[in-house]
Amino acid sequence: MSDGSSSRRPLVVAHRGASADRLENTVEAFVEARDQGADWVELDVRVSADDVLVVHHDAHYPDGRLVRDVPMDEVPDHVPSLAEAFEACDGMGVNVEVKNLPGDPDHEASVVACEAVAGLASAYRTPDLLLVSSFDIAAVDRIRAADPTVPTAWVVAERHGTDLVLDRTVAHGHGSVNPWDELVDEHLVEASHARGLSVLVWTVDEAERMDRLARWGVDGIITNRPGLARSVVDG
Repeated sequence: MSDGSSSRRPLVVAHRGASADRLENTVEAFVEARDQGADWVELDVRVSADDVLVVHHDAHYPDGRLVRDVPMDEVPDHVPSLAEAFEACDGMGVNVEVKNLPGDPDHEASVVACEAVAGLASAYRTPDLLLVSSFDIAAVDRIRAADPTVPTAWVVAERHGTDLVLDRTVAHGHGSVNPWDELVDEHLVEASHARGLSVLVWTVDEAERMDRLARWGVDGIITNRPGLARSVVDG
């Protein structure tokens, strides 16, 4: 991962775009993130009925339809395709999170999603401005299998033990770990860096916590408030 400079300051990563100010995972949220000074955008991807990658967090749309059952020409107007999202994120890096957890009603589409994400993402971004992640490490493994040049990360929310999580991330060949903020302390950051892993922490919206994470040397702060993070990181 890179912000295009030699600075050790963490990247400001807009969580689903500038989602404190705009509807999340929309073109408007991504444009607002850039306007607020975000370096990167984090967004969520699922698969439509006709195997188009769409940017949406939940397995169902607000009207109750399952994302996987709806063809692209019938998705809600505010839902962009991944290609449209990449274009809206012009000038920024993009962290694509594949939303296909075991137990999700569309989990059977995981193989389709991973292979399609790997192909499309590498067409829109160079490796230094791209990261593909998932809570499901098997999904991240599939991304690497589809295209080993695509940078990958394991998203972690459960307390498995820091060293076990980091060792597993390394063993599976992924270059980054994206831990939930409540799991992060200075040891996790140091232990990650000692293993050659980048650390992107989610989701952080308080200035004091942003400042602490920056002082610990995290590589990215994933936030709903990129403008605030920009001011903290630059300050």
